[in-house]
Amino acid sequence: MGPVLDLGTAGNTPVLREYRRIRGEYPGAILMARLGDFYELFGADAEIAAPILGVTLTARGFGKAGRLPMCGVPHHAATGYIRRLLDAGHAVVLWDQVGEVQAGKLVAREVTRVLSPGTLVEAEYLDEGRTARCVALLPGGNQTFLAALDAASGEMQVATVAGDLGSAALAEECLRLDIAELLVPDSAEVPDRLVPRAVRRRLPASLFDAGRGAERLAAITGAMSLSGLGLDTDAAAIGAVGAVLAYCDRSKVILSGSTLRIQQRDLATVMRLDPQTRRNLELLQPLATGGTPLVGLLDDTRTPMGARLLRQRLQEPLREPALINARLDSVAWFADASRVRSTVREQLGAVRDLERLVNRCVQGIATPRDLSAVRQALTRLPGLAFELKDVPAAELSQAVATLDVSSELCEHLERLLVDDPPAFLRDGGAVRRGADTELDSLLAAGGDARTFIATLEERERERTAIRSLKVGYNRVFGYYIEIPNAHRELVPDDYVRKQTLVGAERYITPDLKEQEIIVLGARERALNREQELLRDACLRVAAEAERLLECSRGIAVIDVSQSLAEAGVRQRWVRPEVDTSTVTDIEAGRHPLVEHNLPAGRFVANDCSLDVSDRIVILTGPNMAGKSTYLRQVALITLLAQIGCLVPAKRARIGVCDRIFTRIGAHDDLSAGLSTFMVEMAETAAILRQATSRSLVILDEIGRGTSTYDGLSIAQAIVEQIHEAPQLNCRTLFATHYHELTALAEWLPRVRNARVEVEEDGESVTFLHRIVAGGADRSYGIHVAKLAGIPASVLSRARTLLAELESSRPLIDSPARADQLDLGIPVPAAHPVVAELTELDIDGLTPLAALNKLAEWRARVY
Repeated sequence: MGPVLDLGTAGNTPVLREYRRIRGEYPGAILMARLGDFYELFGADAEIAAPILGVTLTARGFGKAGRLPMCGVPHHAATGYIRRLLDAGHAVVLWDQVGEVQAGKLVAREVTRVLSPGTLVEAEYLDEGRTARCVALLPGGNQTFLAALDAASGEMQVATVAGDLGSAALAEECLRLDIAELLVPDSAEVPDRLVPRAVRRRLPASLFDAGRGAERLAAITGAMSLSGLGLDTDAAAIGAVGAVLAYCDRSKVILSGSTLRIQQRDLATVMRLDPQTRRNLELLQPLATGGTPLVGLLDDTRTPMGARLLRQRLQEPLREPALINARLDSVAWFADASRVRSTVREQLGAVRDLERLVNRCVQGIATPRDLSAVRQALTRLPGLAFELKDVPAAELSQAVATLDVSSELCEHLERLLVDDPPAFLRDGGAVRRGADTELDSLLAAGGDARTFIATLEERERERTAIRSLKVGYNRVFGYYIEIPNAHRELVPDDYVRKQTLVGAERYITPDLKEQEIIVLGARERALNREQELLRDACLRVAAEAERLLECSRGIAVIDVSQSLAEAGVRQRWVRPEVDTSTVTDIEAGRHPLVEHNLPAGRFVANDCSLDVSDRIVILTGPNMAGKSTYLRQVALITLLAQIGCLVPAKRARIGVCDRIFTRIGAHDDLSAGLSTFMVEMAETAAILRQATSRSLVILDEIGRGTSTYDGLSIAQAIVEQIHEAPQLNCRTLFATHYHELTALAEWLPRVRNARVEVEEDGESVTFLHRIVAGGADRSYGIHVAKLAGIPASVLSRARTLLAELESSRPLIDSPARADQLDLGIPVPAAHPVVAELTELDIDGLTPLAALNKLAEWRARVY
């Protein structure tokens, strides 16, 4: 069979020469060459792709020289196969046939698209409810410049993030952005843990040059200066912008001044959310398999644009009360206007994904059904604007103003398109009869011929007396007359044999051939004309892209507002009071996710009050009694309020928080070599470094991963640090089983105790899930063990041991000293040298005497 060849040593056919040339222009990508009805892959690309695609790896022989690995997939089914390659992190180059097939000549081919996870604009590769961004990072000393493009909508965010590529701030910003593809200079050292699921591309440093970036930006937008684009940023940041633009140009993604919308992000106006808080509050992913994340509870959106905006808002709570209250005005108005809300929801349901539809028209890849969806969206805008014409909320009023789109485009699409157009341009039949005189003439020209062919079968049966005669058509042989071999002797002399089958012959006649030419010629010309009309329709939509994209943003704002109102009304939520104070005052608050999974009325609501006099709550109580639920619900109510949402409570006042920190649950990080306790300490250390007086800190069971005395000491020291450090003194909920910590409330003035109430009846214990003032003196761990099914003999022995331990070290009700809790550890006597040092008159010592004294102490110590 010969050795396996690579592209460089394989044959020198015209196709392979061109394949090698194109392959060299796109290193690192997989090249799919259109050869007839298949996309073919050769050499290393075939070896990589075959197992991903689930196809057989074959080979093309080159005589004794050897075999070149190859594989292929049908052109008509390529989308599914390309999706697999993209999901595996590969970029895919489509090298398509663009010329006519002529015998003896090489078909003209061009690279029509370079598909990669961050540059997708095609509907078949995108999740309509999520954004897939291409993000460029450019490190610059103690800061990192970031440019994030959503190619499917044309929105680009530009930001400068404090810290290098390993900073927590950058990691948190990258999490928020839903990054599909990360672009970095080839010399940059990027931590493996930075957006590990994103595909990484290392690009030449020259693509990140700020000067070239400014030139690319000017060429696309026509802007003479950065300030004209609303950019007031470090010039180096334009280097990151330029890298994204260059990568999109390489990928054949069309960006224009009407579709590229650049937004400079002010990171100081939004709340950063670290990975722990995102996980613990279940914002996008549930903790339990099959559970509901917070976004699932809130998402009653009716459009894909609204769903994406809701997801974005959930990941970036606001820090400005004025902006928060503007959103709350919109949501509250919809909550009170149930009839309007219902009508608006019905109207929005027909709008579809206008944002991405418009961008596909700009790219020139819109299908007839895409154009029909644009038409449908435009027909709903007047009704939507009418329903909201008197809305008092400023945010909604601004959104309604964007709905005023010219009716001319909608009227043109109404005249042009049939009610239910086909899925693909090649199918024909998308243009309404009477919309175009030329197309109507072409269709009429082939009509008589089609009538002739349609009636031919019956006429020929009568003429030949062959009742089994059939008239058919296929793409290879065209129209034909098929006659079984049993009636071969009855075939007329004017029939010309065209194809022999098993048991039958196929024929043509001069008249049939003539009519075939008329039909197929008219059909081809009509299809070409129809494609011209649809391309013109795409250009008309593209010409209105700027206004339509502005309209789509307005629709998204309306959709999110009604969605939050719908979810809030359904679950009996209320509007919170949000201000600049540092107060958290919640009456009858509820955990939205836990309540959602319980029968109506079963969830026990609880209050929470944190203000300038009570900053830290030490929460004690049994396992399974609801401490963690209470901690999470306070954090969730705060977050919901700051995204501009109604909250699950009877009443809530929230002073805006700059950060929400949560240290809840136990988990290790084996990949980084970190134990459960080390992860706990690392997360707590990060909180103590980053929290401020405006933060909300949630700490659950700190110190439980080590010995009792170590854990208790660490827990107390953390509470003291939060209470005493001037940069902290933040609103804190601290749940613990170290009941000794309740004594802190007696000598730390801003600490108070709370406990989860239980009801005891003999050996029976009922968890009431109510949070009341005061500290608990028991954890009821043995009772919980009983509920879990621990054997009775083990429970009995545990009770005996517990009694012995409690008698040998009873709970201390108050601290023995004002600066330290009594842990039952003997205090060692002071060392004689230390005692002597405290009494020494340092100021009266001469330098020589001091040196002599030090020498004496050293001799005594060692």
